[in-house]
Amino acid sequence: MSVLQANAVIISPRPRTGQGHSRLLKSPTGPASRPVTLCIDFPGKRASASGYNPRHPARIDPTAMQADHPLQKVLNQAQSIILGKPREVRLALACLLARGHLLIEDLPGLGKTTLAHTLARLLGLRFSRIQFTSDLLPADILGISIYERETGGFRFVPGPVFAQMLLADEINRATPKTQSALLEAMEERQVTAEGETRPLPSPFFVIATQNPAHQIGTFPLPESQLDRFLLRIEMGYPDPAAERALLAGGDLRPQLERLTPQLDARDLPAHQEAAGRVFVSPALLDYVQAILAATRQSSRFGHGLSPRAGLGLLAVARAWAFLEGREAVLPDDIQAVLPGVACHRLRVREGDGHARPEDIEALLHDIPIP
Repeated sequence: MSVLQANAVIISPRPRTGQGHSRLLKSPTGPASRPVTLCIDFPGKRASASGYNPRHPARIDPTAMQADHPLQKVLNQAQSIILGKPREVRLALACLLARGHLLIEDLPGLGKTTLAHTLARLLGLRFSRIQFTSDLLPADILGISIYERETGGFRFVPGPVFAQMLLADEINRATPKTQSALLEAMEERQVTAEGETRPLPSPFFVIATQNPAHQIGTFPLPESQLDRFLLRIEMGYPDPAAERALLAGGDLRPQLERLTPQLDARDLPAHQEAAGRVFVSPALLDYVQAILAATRQSSRFGHGLSPRAGLGLLAVARAWAFLEGREAVLPDDIQAVLPGVACHRLRVREGDGHARPEDIEALLHDIPIP
């Protein structure tokens, strides 16, 4: 029996025989400073299903990255602006490290736009914002060609999409024709305008916000465009302590304007590559495949997750583990990011809406943890 020290979870050994399977348990109650032991069984030469492999050790670090790591500084600074939402901030940064795009859905006034502004400033990215309205045209996003009398030709004026971080604010206020103008940009990192294809800056990251679909004047995003978003998160109301701090501190916009970049945008691709190298064991791949199969076979959903969703799940889980300071993905990394990856891709049979996190939790309950 190999023993690793951690302070987060206990993984019981996988039974060698019988119908049982290992379970991921929450930390027992007690003093916060008392460590909890992570026990992983290694029968023979089989790698543990938690993702640990002697050649690819998973470094369990409860403090995640060192305090002076640029990404840890980004998280700390962002959480000083987005009060009481550490999980949402971490998911947003993990989405960026996984080279995906983020959709934030919630009521107005809960910090969706502020989160995008904060990340752009802290990451040193060239930022652009589009306020989507019902009369917005595709050319307002992509750019237009202007005739110049002096040269007798046309000059292309790039639109706001030519930025490293694009905030598509209230994207479901625009018509489907305008929404679709982002499809090529999000998937191919390029746009075609005036018969010419132009590459977008690198890195390119879209954060789109949308209001709940039941509000007046909204156009629901089609499934094809929803699938372009790697993650969807909801901000939710702040807890009482965070809301009290927000009310006592007043307007955070001056503090937001004083933020300085904690990371050079030219270094971001290196961090993205490092996150992509986080080890995933064969047993974890089996677990992901079991999740994908369960969504396709479940009577809860009208259809299951696609292989592209599975690739996205692995990419975000790697980024999440990377931000936690580990070199291998564990089952709880998959569980932590699955609702954000799956909910906007799955529609429930009963009702006319997308899956909720509780639907994903019920699905996971029936899948053995490796």
